[in-house]
Amino acid sequence: MTDSLDTAKLTSFSMIDIELDFLIDCFRDVLDRIDAGDVANFLPWKSDNQSESTTKQDPASVGQSYSIAFQLLNIVEDRVGSRVRRQQVIDHGASAARGSWSEALKKMLEEGRSQDEIIAALKRVRIEPVLTAHPTEAKRSTVRERHRQIYHLVRKRERHGLTDRENTRLRDQIVNELEILWRTGEIHVHRPQISQEFRNALFYLRHVFPIAVERGNQNLRSAWLDAGLDMELFDRERPYPQFHFGTWIGGDRDGHPFVTSDVTAEVLVELRRNAVEMHADAMAEVAFNLPLSKYFQKVPDSLADGLTRFARTLDSESRVSEIKEIFTKNADDPWRAFALLVEEKLRITANSPTDAAAYTDVEQLLADVELLRDSLIEVGAGPLAEEVLAPTLRAIDTFGFHLAKIDIRQNSAFHDTAMSQLLTLAGVEDGANFASWPEQQRIDFLNQELQSPRPFLTAGTSAGPEADAVLDCYRVVAKHVKHFGRDGLGALIVSMTRQVSDLLVVYTLCREAGLCEVTEDGLTMGQQIVPLFETIDDLTNAPGIVDEFLSHPMTQRSLSAISAHRVRRAAMQIMLGYSDSNKDCGILSSQWALHKAQRELTNIGENHGVDITFFHGRGGTVGRGAGPINWFLGALPVGALSGSFRVTEQGETIAQKYAHLGPASHNLEVLASSLTHTTANHRAASAEAKSEFTVDADLMEQLTNFSREAYKAFLHEPGFMTFYREATPIDALEHSRIGSRPARRTGQASLEDLRAIPWVFSWTQARFFLPGWYGIGSALERLSKENPEGYAKFAEQARQSVFARYVLTNVEGSLASANEELMTGYASLVGDEAVRNKFLGMILDEHRLATQHLTDIFQSDMQSRRPRLMKTLEIREAPLRVLHLQQIELLREWRSLKADNSPEATKRAEQVLSQLQISINAISSGLRTTG
Repeated sequence: MTDSLDTAKLTSFSMIDIELDFLIDCFRDVLDRIDAGDVANFLPWKSDNQSESTTKQDPASVGQSYSIAFQLLNIVEDRVGSRVRRQQVIDHGASAARGSWSEALKKMLEEGRSQDEIIAALKRVRIEPVLTAHPTEAKRSTVRERHRQIYHLVRKRERHGLTDRENTRLRDQIVNELEILWRTGEIHVHRPQISQEFRNALFYLRHVFPIAVERGNQNLRSAWLDAGLDMELFDRERPYPQFHFGTWIGGDRDGHPFVTSDVTAEVLVELRRNAVEMHADAMAEVAFNLPLSKYFQKVPDSLADGLTRFARTLDSESRVSEIKEIFTKNADDPWRAFALLVEEKLRITANSPTDAAAYTDVEQLLADVELLRDSLIEVGAGPLAEEVLAPTLRAIDTFGFHLAKIDIRQNSAFHDTAMSQLLTLAGVEDGANFASWPEQQRIDFLNQELQSPRPFLTAGTSAGPEADAVLDCYRVVAKHVKHFGRDGLGALIVSMTRQVSDLLVVYTLCREAGLCEVTEDGLTMGQQIVPLFETIDDLTNAPGIVDEFLSHPMTQRSLSAISAHRVRRAAMQIMLGYSDSNKDCGILSSQWALHKAQRELTNIGENHGVDITFFHGRGGTVGRGAGPINWFLGALPVGALSGSFRVTEQGETIAQKYAHLGPASHNLEVLASSLTHTTANHRAASAEAKSEFTVDADLMEQLTNFSREAYKAFLHEPGFMTFYREATPIDALEHSRIGSRPARRTGQASLEDLRAIPWVFSWTQARFFLPGWYGIGSALERLSKENPEGYAKFAEQARQSVFARYVLTNVEGSLASANEELMTGYASLVGDEAVRNKFLGMILDEHRLATQHLTDIFQSDMQSRRPRLMKTLEIREAPLRVLHLQQIELLREWRSLKADNSPEATKRAEQVLSQLQISINAISSGLRTTG
């Protein structure tokens, strides 16, 4: 039994084996009792069940059973990780837990940081994870709910001292949950609606993040105390990192035709209602914990006055009975009465925000809760105030009346079309060709327009579908600002920003929709217009674009207005895409371009007296910017981190990191502590350190040029698209029902139009993992031959430079995840033998080159340096092989059936496609990644 396991005496690998064996036995029991014993005979990790015979079993049954088995493995790995971290703390103290506040404080103190410097860094930290609904989450929300239940039951089994009866009962519950999971079905039968994606995000925003953030706050305070630092200073300054959250769901309309203005309006309403209800629930808990009698402590005048005020302001016809009942039942408990009245006022606000008794803004709520806190302190109950009310105050500050800020994202080309329609209807000469105007002509025209508040069209006039879509969205935003202010609104993000006029166009469209404000000095915008630099060319041009944009009078006025209430200087947000640049030129060139761009953009900000806040659009794979967050932050250019940090949380990574409170708390703490540590280092760095790269820039330029040439030569080699479309399941992915957004931006059948997510997803499913490593082998080989001294120098620097080590270590993980046998298997689907042999040969040669050079650079192989990763891959490989071999045959059959236009073939093709979707889901579960 699990409670007999001694964590201190077992390795994490042993614990995984024991726990996984238990859960697979439970799963076998389910299959036996529902007469699916034939499936049970082929479960992973049981006897010799990954043989060739398994591939001949029913693909749907094998796919579903293996997917569930992989989910059980994932749960076990998460739980064992939590137990190992806990045991490390028991054995070696709190600072032994990697990524913890205790470790971060220890490091900062060892580096010579004073208490004041650490507090200054803490107070600068502003973290905003942004939830997106990119199509990389293959599982239904109901399935994820079952996973959470199983995780909870597995966690309960870890308790010591359980009786045999309790253990038996827990096992029965796990078996029942697994039966429900089997009977539910894991994949989406229909493409999920935006409303479903939004409800999924609400679960994290309302039920996970508030608790996880507060656990991190408590851990910070405990770590400060354990470190022997000044607690009076800490409690006086309250230097908790500022957590806020954002979302793209209902706001990201880049290539997403289903995100309408009505959807955005509905999401804004639901975010506000849920935030207010969450605070109301919290105040009910506060009331429960404050049954303080007026007979045992004198009631402060402030509290008495507050009760009188509530009696007056909440005396509405609809609520009079509730208010009277609160006063009657709690006449002797004024603190509880006050908390219940705050709760009642919040219920009114949630259901009737325009009611005269409702809160008009979050500052009013903060004032009431602070009054309650201060009244406790006044009667000597300071510790009680800290325990009961401080978390509530921090939650109100974090989530406000909006829960998460919604960003509005649209493509620059869409904006150009909208502007062309407006100009055509307004009678502007050659307005229909606005998109092709020379840049200076565009700028001159837009500058002239932005000097006037006059719109092009009268209200209610339709200029065209794109113009109406943009303006209707902005009018929803303007209406929200009018009624509730800007707290729930994020940035207006411009995808594919290519030139400064792409940003000025948005100013002009906002003016048209009434979203700009008229001041004595001219028009201003209360929300940031944020460029998103995605392609390699855009990243190269980004510094010049940002320099010109920051010099623009309207930008300067707008940033000054936005930052007027802040202690810090003005800040500009810039979003960096990690996917399209990789798709353009390969992993090494992409990472180096991003690194250089951040340093140059930081310097541009310094020249303008503006802090740059980078918004990192990281995905779930190395090819889309993934990697351990503490390594990622440490690898940023010195000086590029001002303390503010936005980052996307995409697709399946949301569930992987935040589905359970333990891992969620750990992941947010790692993010906050690493960000604080890096911010302190960046602020303390000398000017020389900020101006230097940690690797030789000339060598990196040479290496990335070699890598880019090899990568582009591969993509542009005749026959590439034939190989890609036949050797990967990209066609099946385009038919999948993962996410509400289409896989292509405009529907064109070209590589350029294909989104980076399905690009990476398709290579991942076929076990090439090509976007995460291709080009590096050729680059290192060429450097070693053409510049052997430079190669030796780079190898030495790569072992020391955090940036180079981070990039190459991630690349190495992708190389290890690729599988030569399976790559060859998928390549067998390519009908043209010459095309097949040519591209497979290029891929295998590149893979071997890259693997050998990284082994040489790091002076040992991965097996000896990264045993944990290799064990994780090893335990998955045999069952994954079964799934891949089945998928290859399913793809072969499906494509053959599609080529046959007979009714029988079409019907059978639909059945095979359903099996393919199960297969895709199962492989995603095994790899713990999609795109």
